[in-house]
Amino acid sequence: MSILWTPWRIDYILGAKQPGCVLCQKVHADPASDAESLLLYRGEHCFVIMNLYPYNTGHLMVVPYLHTSDLVGLHSSVMVELGDLTRRGVALLAATLQPQGFNLGMNLGRVAGAGIDDHLHQHIVPRWNGDTNFMPILADTRTMPELLPDTYARLRVRLEEFFPTTER
Repeated sequence: MSILWTPWRIDYILGAKQPGCVLCQKVHADPASDAESLLLYRGEHCFVIMNLYPYNTGHLMVVPYLHTSDLVGLHSSVMVELGDLTRRGVALLAATLQPQGFNLGMNLGRVAGAGIDDHLHQHIVPRWNGDTNFMPILADTRTMPELLPDTYARLRVRLEEFFPTTER
């Protein structure tokens, strides 16, 4: 049997959980720390951030600034931007990482699988054929072929093509 080491996951498993909402903390931090926070884009109603504990390389999240778990109660302008930034995130990942498919989704509530259940967010997970889809299920292990700061840097290079700052 082969052993696959993913030591970076231990920080998530055993690490101290900070009080408050980690998503709010990231977006309300100084924009100068966006690279450290893996925050890629700040829109009018939502922001795009890389998942610190990704399901796969390039895993992004589109998050409303509003701290809420109530999808039904979101204003239509927030929903429109959430959808638009999801579309742009898919385009950015497709151009930069060339995945063969994507998983998109929200887990609303802890019983639905939400790790952060009090601040809704849309997942964008790039997928490749043979990307160890069942490793987490069968071996409780994820495989990541690239370090998060390296993926962040690759996405930043092409970010302006898909998230122009001149729009705002």
